Amino acid sequence: MTGSEAPPVITIRGLVNRFGEQTIHDGLDLDVYRGEILGVVGGSGTGKSVLMRSIIGLQQPQAGSITVFDQSMLDAEPGDPDLLAVQKRWGILFQNGALFSTLTVSENVQVPLREYYPDMPAHLREEIASYKILMTGLPDNAGPKYPSELSGGMKKRAGLARALALDPALLFLDEPTAGLDPIGAAAFDEQTRELQQTLGLTVFLITHDLDTLHAICDRVAVLADRKVIAVGTIEELLALDHPWIQEYFNGPRGRMLHGHAASAGKAPA
Repeated sequence: MTGSEAPPVITIRGLVNRFGEQTIHDGLDLDVYRGEILGVVGGSGTGKSVLMRSIIGLQQPQAGSITVFDQSMLDAEPGDPDLLAVQKRWGILFQNGALFSTLTVSENVQVPLREYYPDMPAHLREEIASYKILMTGLPDNAGPKYPSELSGGMKKRAGLARALALDPALLFLDEPTAGLDPIGAAAFDEQTRELQQTLGLTVFLITHDLDTLHAICDRVAVLADRKVIAVGTIEELLALDHPWIQEYFNGPRGRMLHGHAASAGKAPA
């Protein structure tokens, strides 16, 4: 069950974010429904990452409301048990993996476990980390390695393994395929969809990758004019006459994607 048939996991109303005199968001509204992969797109400076940071509490908006799993994120105090309960239910993959360079892959994956379950036995943390590493497609010998010993794609998967450490219901992915070659990006997309279906995840995915949008996103939210100007399937968005939407999906890269799909005898998934 996805889309408007499912209850919202994230509800945002009237969000305002400003940095000095610059307004990034002005009255932004958005719903993210349980079980969907929502792609978030927008031009540079439209505040895609700022939106994610507002949801997870790293950015304090000037106005508006954000609820995640029916818990207000803006009214809760740090350390509030209800807020901690929500934070345990999400995982975050930041751009470039954001791994701790002085920790091994296994130790990186264990960071959320140490933070939220400090009394967990070390051997259990290690077992969970090994399982998450394998779950994301890394070889079993990746655990003792340091981030400097990994390729770009392996770093992304290690970051994903850490994001999954607490068995989250909600997954935030910030530009997960940026910097990957087409084969690696496609493999990461496939991995994301498989995990989403297997684990029943809701995924909030920031991306510029048109292939990713076509391949795995159930809906796409478009940020422009300091708001979410449209949310829907790609087909629904293409029916709109907003110039940025048309240029983004029907520009040279968009036409190339459609052309490749047509030559293969199918429409983009």
